[in-house]
Amino acid sequence: MSPQVWEFHLPLSPEELLKSGGVNQYVVQEVLSIRHLPSHLKAFQTAFRVQGPLAVLEHFDTIYSILHHFRSIDPGLKEDTLEFLIKVVSRHSQELPAVLDDAALSVSDRSAHLNALKMNCYALIRLLESFETMSSQTGLMNLELGGKGRKSRAKATHGFDWEEERQPILQLLTQLLQLDIRHLWNHSIIEEEFVSLVTGCCYRLLENPTISHQKNRPTREAVTHLLGVALTRYNHMLSATVKIIQMLQHFEHLASILVAAVSLWATDYGMKSIVGEIVREIGQKCPQELSRDPTGAKGFAAFLTELAERIPAILMSSMCILLDHLDGENYVMRNAVLAAMAEMVLQVLSGDQLEVASRDTRDQFLDTLQAHCYDVNSFVRSRVLQLFTRIVQQKALPLTRFQAVVALAVGRLADKSVLVCKSAIQLLASFLANNPFSCKLSDTDLAGPLQKETQKLQEMRAQRRATAPSAELDPTEEWEAMLPELKATLQQLLTLPQEGEGMSEGVAETETPEEVEGRIRQLLAKASYKQAIILTQEAIGHFRESEPFCHVDPEDSEETRFLSLLGAIFKGPAAPTQEENPQATGCKDKPSGSEPEERSDELVKQELLVQYLQDAHSFSLQITKAIGIISKMMYEHTTTVVQEVIEFFVMVFQFGVPQALFGVRRMLPLIWSKEPGVRDAVLNAYRQLYLKPKGDSARAKAQTLIHNLSLLLVDASVGTIQCLEEIICEFVQKDELSPAVTQVLWEQATEKVPCSPLERCSSVMLLGMMARGKPEIVGSNLDTLVNIGLDEKLPPDYRLAQQVCHAIANISDRRKPSVGERHPPFRLPQEHRLFERLREMVTKGSVHPDPLWVPFKEAAVGLIYQLAEGPEVICARILQDCAKQALEKLEKSDHQEAPQETPVLPTFLLMNLLSLAGDVALQQLVHLEQAVSGELCRRRVLREEQEHKRKEPKEKVSGSESTLEEEMGLGGATADDTEAELIRGICELELLEGKQTLAAFVPLLLKVCNNPGLYSNPELSTAASLALGKFCMISATFCDSQLRLLFTMLEKSSLPIVRSNLMIATGDLAIRFPNLVDPWTPHLYARLRDPSQHVRKTAALVMTHLILKDMVKVKGQVSEMAVLLIDPAPQIAALAKNFFNELSNKVNAIYNLLPDIISRLSAPEGGVEEEPFHTIMKQLLSYITKDKQTESLVEKLCQRFRTAQTERQYRDLAYCVSQLPLTERGLRKMLDNFDCFGDKLSDESIFSAFLSIVGKLRRGAKPEGKAVIDEFEQKLRACHTRGLDAVEELEVGQGSSQRALSARKQPAATRHRPVASTASDNFVTPKPRRTTYQHPNTQQRASRKKLRIVFSSDESSDEELSAEMTEDETPKKTTPIRRASAHRHRS
Repeated sequence: MSPQVWEFHLPLSPEELLKSGGVNQYVVQEVLSIRHLPSHLKAFQTAFRVQGPLAVLEHFDTIYSILHHFRSIDPGLKEDTLEFLIKVVSRHSQELPAVLDDAALSVSDRSAHLNALKMNCYALIRLLESFETMSSQTGLMNLELGGKGRKSRAKATHGFDWEEERQPILQLLTQLLQLDIRHLWNHSIIEEEFVSLVTGCCYRLLENPTISHQKNRPTREAVTHLLGVALTRYNHMLSATVKIIQMLQHFEHLASILVAAVSLWATDYGMKSIVGEIVREIGQKCPQELSRDPTGAKGFAAFLTELAERIPAILMSSMCILLDHLDGENYVMRNAVLAAMAEMVLQVLSGDQLEVASRDTRDQFLDTLQAHCYDVNSFVRSRVLQLFTRIVQQKALPLTRFQAVVALAVGRLADKSVLVCKSAIQLLASFLANNPFSCKLSDTDLAGPLQKETQKLQEMRAQRRATAPSAELDPTEEWEAMLPELKATLQQLLTLPQEGEGMSEGVAETETPEEVEGRIRQLLAKASYKQAIILTQEAIGHFRESEPFCHVDPEDSEETRFLSLLGAIFKGPAAPTQEENPQATGCKDKPSGSEPEERSDELVKQELLVQYLQDAHSFSLQITKAIGIISKMMYEHTTTVVQEVIEFFVMVFQFGVPQALFGVRRMLPLIWSKEPGVRDAVLNAYRQLYLKPKGDSARAKAQTLIHNLSLLLVDASVGTIQCLEEIICEFVQKDELSPAVTQVLWEQATEKVPCSPLERCSSVMLLGMMARGKPEIVGSNLDTLVNIGLDEKLPPDYRLAQQVCHAIANISDRRKPSVGERHPPFRLPQEHRLFERLREMVTKGSVHPDPLWVPFKEAAVGLIYQLAEGPEVICARILQDCAKQALEKLEKSDHQEAPQETPVLPTFLLMNLLSLAGDVALQQLVHLEQAVSGELCRRRVLREEQEHKRKEPKEKVSGSESTLEEEMGLGGATADDTEAELIRGICELELLEGKQTLAAFVPLLLKVCNNPGLYSNPELSTAASLALGKFCMISATFCDSQLRLLFTMLEKSSLPIVRSNLMIATGDLAIRFPNLVDPWTPHLYARLRDPSQHVRKTAALVMTHLILKDMVKVKGQVSEMAVLLIDPAPQIAALAKNFFNELSNKVNAIYNLLPDIISRLSAPEGGVEEEPFHTIMKQLLSYITKDKQTESLVEKLCQRFRTAQTERQYRDLAYCVSQLPLTERGLRKMLDNFDCFGDKLSDESIFSAFLSIVGKLRRGAKPEGKAVIDEFEQKLRACHTRGLDAVEELEVGQGSSQRALSARKQPAATRHRPVASTASDNFVTPKPRRTTYQHPNTQQRASRKKLRIVFSSDESSDEELSAEMTEDETPKKTTPIRRASAHRHRS
């Protein structure tokens, strides 16, 4: 075709160029074969050198053929074609400016250049797209192959690196579009197809996921600039908007790339309107559609969020379009809109110099953010709190909103979502770090200044009203100042009118309107707003025709009428007369100087100061409230929340909030956490709080550190001290404590520097803690410590001596030596001065009534057994010396008293003697089972090694395959048994044998315990009972003989401390002698209902350990632990909850116990009230998560309806069923057993419980399961309204397929069910526990009246809970406890 007679139309697809579509339309004449392509390309290149860019008019078929065969041709030919086309287009772009500027350009030349431009651009862009397609396919193939050399493989495939070639092509097209090429078209209107051709390749490049890689940044920038030119010069905005919306919906990787592009177009290219167009398209998206299209919503949300970060000022004008998405279902879109608002507050609407409109906009955004703190979705609530955290950190939150947002964050601490709680803690921490009030936020410290300054402000206001001349005051300003308070008082009176008030301010019959008006004005001036309003109300009714009370507009509201009238009276022409204001006389003659102005400025400053103190005090109170809530979250299961709580308390402590010390102490036990993150967080917290003290020198810093640590030791419990010891040990081992700390501690301990006795004692404690990390700290100064705490001084300081014993004990390991230990344990000789001083202090102190001697004596005995060679000799001597002193005292009192009177020994002396004997008995047992047993094992191992070395070489290579370790293991098992039997024999036969020292104390101990009336002193009873428990630990024979006495004291003692101590003692005995204690288990459970809170707490701890360690049988009495879930003491309730949390980790444990628990708790006698029952069961049933367990429980609970006896039990069973996580199979079980509970549905509460089950099932029901749910609901409603007969009528119409199914299943279930479990499966309430004591025969007669089905686990009778323990009632059952396998099902 001649170039003058045809026109090149840009095709939608390459095939369109092969067929004629219209008059004078260019058509490809021939698709060349692959072998002819190189020669024709060379011909094109030759023609290009002669004709320039217009050569394409004659050789376009060659380029088309290359594109047609692109996948099959040689890579070299592809590269040559691309390189050549780049030259052609580049040459054309260089020649076009001259062509376009030629005014004499003919139509044919213009048409030729236009066709050449379209052909060259079409060919180059299609070639670019072909390379891009092949590159992405090759990239996917390389991704599957993996490994190194992917880039080299790609380069070998194409012969060059395509990723480096894209940018020059895009820059060339950009350069071409920047020319004024529209003049080549008729009427200078460029055709849309050409623009779409160029921009389409840009969008296709962006769709490649690799475009987001850092190495492709030049390509992204080139695409952005090319599209920017198309937007500014070729009216591409509408198409670009549509395309961007489509890409955001389908390509997740494009959000950040398109944000960068749009922000560049809006700023550098001046195309701000495209932001509005895109936002309008997003805003018009239906929220319901977005909820069904999570990918699109995610793309839109990411785009909006990042766009707000880049160009918030431009986006702000379009925000109103997006507000509809705040009410949509998709929470991601809500988060995006809220994040955009926050960015605008941060970047555009912050600062004090905002205009009124901007301030209003900011307030609206903040109101919206605050409102969405209560969003239904936890991710939105958490996101809003995070946004507020950023706003607070950048100090963009107005001070007027400070208190409101703090209160909001405190409220969110109670949120059910862990994520929200974590964000709320972070927000409060940010408030603390960026608060505008003070670096110290103690509410008690702020309350004093606030009260003082408030009083001063009131005095200044009163002085100003009294001294200021009325002529110098502007009534209008005064009226504006009093208007808010006056309006609030008026609204209160109008809302809640109070009769009888204000009668003293009534209008007298003789008063004129002017006098009443003056009285009203005076009342307003005195700020007596309430009396002024009441007087005005009466004056309106009294002076209807008089000024000013007659000028009342009836159309106005009552509030408006009152305010208008009061304002007119106060600002009216009538001023206070000279008599009313005598101070005005003296003021008239004074010149109007600057004194009133100064006084006014001082008043304003004082008002600001009071407002500041009020805000600071309110903020401090909110933080204090938050501390109480956050401290309870410290033991959450989520590690991140615990870490946030710890960081929060560190910050609060640094701001001087007094209650922060409580949280700092409360986090100490977390040092034992199994989560490394939590343990590290505690260490970092204490490192930050205590290891970085302020000070000018190393010594000053050490003194501050010691002082701060000493404060933690004040009134600290044993557990707190152990936790702190672990932390300090960690610091010492890592050399984080400077030598100056150790030096200052020794100086305080030796009194080289002046310090109080308490500081000296805490220094010794800290030295002992450090000795755990480095024993040489104390070991090298052992004599110094003995001199510090155990020297001969009067009076002796037993507290310091006790801490010295603890410190010295840390120089050796208290644990049992390991089997592989080769070195003998560290021991000191009996003659060491340490033991001499200990023996002397213990002996001399036993005859003095010092309460601190008891804990010192315990520490001393423990230290002797830990460090001394032959400690039993030393302690026997101590016991003998103390007993000798007691006898001497007894003889002395015998001589002093009359012959007929019995000699009396001081109570404290007997108490000290028994306490000492108990400590020695227990330490002797520990010494035998740990130190002696470990030493026997160590010596045996050494002896066996020596014997093995003496063996002949023949024996070593005799062919036996047994190694040394195997021989030692086989021999060691028998040897271990022998050694254990030896130790057990010593404990059983020797320690309490008649000739031993300890045996001499047994009669005295038993006499005190058996005669509580004779020995009624509480301290003596406590010491004796504790000593008896320790003696029982030694011998099984002695324990068995004294168990009845122990449990009698446990049940009958009137002292809570005795019951608590014996609960611990019996718990230890249950571990040491489980077969002996097993028959007495019901008495252990009985202490869970002890009237004393302390005893209940101890019992809960002991039973938790025993049950979780399988040391006692878990019977139906575990319901007593369940009752503790509603204990009034929060600590006990928390212990019970923790127990069931741990028990739930055991397979089927709670499931197996639930029938017994429900029976006991819902029993008419001995159960709990209905509301507490609901609380307990809601907690326990939350542990049932397996479908099989749920189905089985549903069946049992339904069967239980048949045997329940009271309406209350029916309601309890219905509630339990409603709390189970039912599935469709569970519902079918209920339908199978509908007859069991159908006749009970007339009760409204039972019907409501079953109806709630229907509601839960409908939420996640599948379409096929809805029919079953509907059937169940129909039965429920029919039975509720008309009774069980209505259900039978309903079933006649519906058929009995379900009943047939259940009938078919029943024989199989019967075959597998043991006979003994019938009672349990019927799930019948057992006999109620009685709290009052009855005669056994009475109970037997009562039990014969009606047959009851009881559970097999309720083997214990009611009498077992009584402590009337005569000989015939003592349990004789000694069956060993057998622990079932974990996978064996209970019957």
